[in-house]
Amino acid sequence: MNTITKTVVITGASSGFGEGAVKTFADKGYRVWGTMRGTDGRNAAKKTALEAHSHSISIIDLDVADDASVAAGFARILNDGPVDILINNAGIMYLGITEAFSIAQAKEQMETNYYGAIRTMQAVLPAMRQARSGLIINTSSLVGRISPPFFGTYTATKHALEGYSQAVRYEVAKLGVDVAIVEPGPFGTGLLGAGKPPAHAEVLESYGELAGVPAVMGTHFAQMLQSPGAPDPQWVVDAYLNLAEMPAGQRPVRTVVGIAWGVDEMNRRSQPIQDKILHEMQLEGVLGGVSA
Repeated sequence: MNTITKTVVITGASSGFGEGAVKTFADKGYRVWGTMRGTDGRNAAKKTALEAHSHSISIIDLDVADDASVAAGFARILNDGPVDILINNAGIMYLGITEAFSIAQAKEQMETNYYGAIRTMQAVLPAMRQARSGLIINTSSLVGRISPPFFGTYTATKHALEGYSQAVRYEVAKLGVDVAIVEPGPFGTGLLGAGKPPAHAEVLESYGELAGVPAVMGTHFAQMLQSPGAPDPQWVVDAYLNLAEMPAGQRPVRTVVGIAWGVDEMNRRSQPIQDKILHEMQLEGVLGGVSA
């Protein structure tokens, strides 16, 4: 039997990467807290199944888009002991003509994908800084670095998450805390199917034939990602685990997983430019070396 050595919190544990990560980390000997919404309702069976997978798994109801829910959830978690690793995996994605999504729909995605990560990070960072140890993994996307058509409101959330993560990484590195970003390509996790159509349907009329392209694209992606040889979601889980088991201070800023669309090359070229800001702002001595 594996000896539990570290505690990990994984948001968005009801499906996809999150569900796989809960099982994999538990199998590797970690104490795992998985969070999801609806543990007394729609996800009650999922909670039961995951907790039955291992005695080291606890599933709690937590909505990353709600301040009070995050505060209560992490109070319970931290009361049990310190958090060594936080994996921000919860996310929602809408596909369609960007203009046709309402402000409310843009906010919905931002609340989960961006503000949700800030809420959970702020819940664990004080103790991590005090312990001078910890790892935060934020799940971004290829579209956190590029901006394809029809993903505009979702892409904006991931660009925001990337910017926030990079800044915090600089600021907490010398305090013993690592912040790393994982950028999955397309995977068959059900994320696309759980999206919502644009609220402003009347806008679509003026787009003509283009208005139907996102639906066709979504169908194509769904078929491709369920076909033999499609990227395996376990690859992303393995990327989480690899980062968790790397030596502190040596983890890369960004890890691309699966279909890359050139983002891996973009990261290699842009990170040295990004890190020059430390020299330009005369912060190298203050923040130390945090590039990778």
